[in-house]
Amino acid sequence: MKLVSVSEMHAIEQEADANGLTYDLMMENAGHNLADEVMELAYYQDDEEEVQALGLVGPGNNGGDTLVALARLAEKGWTTRAYLVKRKAEKDPLAKRLEDADGEIYLADEDAGFHQLQAFLETADVVLDGLLGTGFNLPLKEELGSVLAAAQGVLEEMEWPPLVVAVDCPSGVDCDTGKAAPQTIPADATVTMAAVKRGLLTLPAYELTGEVRVVSIGSLDNLKSWQSITNDVADSSLVSAFMPNRPADAHKGMFGTAFIAAGSLNYTGAALLAGKSAARIGAGLVTLAIPAPLHTALAGHFPEATWILLPHEMGVLSAAAADVLAKNLERATALLVGPGLGLEETTREFIEKLLAGKAAVKSDGRRIGFIQSETKKEETASEKGLPPLVFDADGLKLLAKIKGWPKLLPAPAILTPHPGEMSALTGLSVDEIQKDRQAVARKYAVEWGHVVVLKGAFTVIAAPDGRTTTIPYATPALAHAGTGDVLAGLIAGLRAQGVDAYAAAIAGAWIHAQAGEAASEVQGNAAAVLAGDVLDCVADVLSEL
Repeated sequence: MKLVSVSEMHAIEQEADANGLTYDLMMENAGHNLADEVMELAYYQDDEEEVQALGLVGPGNNGGDTLVALARLAEKGWTTRAYLVKRKAEKDPLAKRLEDADGEIYLADEDAGFHQLQAFLETADVVLDGLLGTGFNLPLKEELGSVLAAAQGVLEEMEWPPLVVAVDCPSGVDCDTGKAAPQTIPADATVTMAAVKRGLLTLPAYELTGEVRVVSIGSLDNLKSWQSITNDVADSSLVSAFMPNRPADAHKGMFGTAFIAAGSLNYTGAALLAGKSAARIGAGLVTLAIPAPLHTALAGHFPEATWILLPHEMGVLSAAAADVLAKNLERATALLVGPGLGLEETTREFIEKLLAGKAAVKSDGRRIGFIQSETKKEETASEKGLPPLVFDADGLKLLAKIKGWPKLLPAPAILTPHPGEMSALTGLSVDEIQKDRQAVARKYAVEWGHVVVLKGAFTVIAAPDGRTTTIPYATPALAHAGTGDVLAGLIAGLRAQGVDAYAAAIAGAWIHAQAGEAASEVQGNAAAVLAGDVLDCVADVLSEL
């Protein structure tokens, strides 16, 4: 699904109209597809009892979409009513078509006190909110605001309110900024035309949209304005296409080895969460490279893993750990660095030494940890080549202290900062980053040459070629320590299986968000969700793909 601004959508429609896909035809397509979505959302079957739909119809194009949809529903046997606001029925061919299909037309101008509106809302099974569309800008005009306020009040008082479906966007929402008028009616679902509008994935609008569905207005693939849109929204079909195949005759070697350099005495659990996540997403083997003192505490909790015990200073990885890790990377198909490392100088030296290729790789017969490569010649890490990298958490903060770090990472690496870590990497304030997350993520992904996963509400994944994908979720269930370690492990596990860096980041972030939502449902409250609960729900998400 594409993600567009209002001006981009207008440009697409103008080019489509100029190339034969007229505005009238786009409205026909949008209205018919809207009706089909409404029937699916309402679980309507042709042989069911009579269903009633009320359309709140404004003067714009989405009011026209609503009338087309109501006429189609009437043809399917629904009882349909259109409540027109600032729109005249006479000489309106769409209103006449609805009447010809035995639909009913009512005018807000003739409904003093909104008594008809209340009666229609109380008997409706479905309400189509088509008063205002993407061209709306705050503030809300009084006449439209009074209708919305009246409808909102009636719906709030109903014990069993009808299904509310917003047409393109909930009326009263600014589709660029996501700001909303207080009279906006919360929708159970929003059926948006052609592409997701940016404001729908911004608070507070996001909390008013319900489930977002995209319908076609006609073929747009050949339009330059459509092709130029490089911003997408992740969904299940996109993520499913990224997931590795798992044939019946598979063995663990087919699914790679994820190495995870993580943990310290103060942050023991980070390594465990990341490692288990990499395994849960399907990596054939997970190897935890940790400060030696952590092994006793962790090994019994993760019997499926193999281990490399690294040199440490007071429980944090020391610079000498780079040599030991480099000697064992031959089998790694992805390397995650960062969860729970701490911020000690010796750990920064470990990262710098590893990336700069100063870690000697030499097999001298000694066994350090539980894994030793069979490399028999001495070579530098840069000559040997580091595996695909994922940097997270403390690893990012330490990376920011290393001069010229973007060029030291084999491209494309995946960086997974939250806004605070992004601030450390860029020098921007958190407020500057949050002001336009998409633009910031894109700018630095292009500049650095690496994939950026800017975490938070509506996580943005940006590729070095300028593409971005937004994860359409914002949930407090993920506002808990350790959930970032789960995300990093998911991405590393997919990368270890050979998934492209950008695709691995998108799939990992989407699955992570879905697992957070699922964990919140299981626990009954987002505040009760622990990072381990999110990890436990990953399997449920995968089963639905």
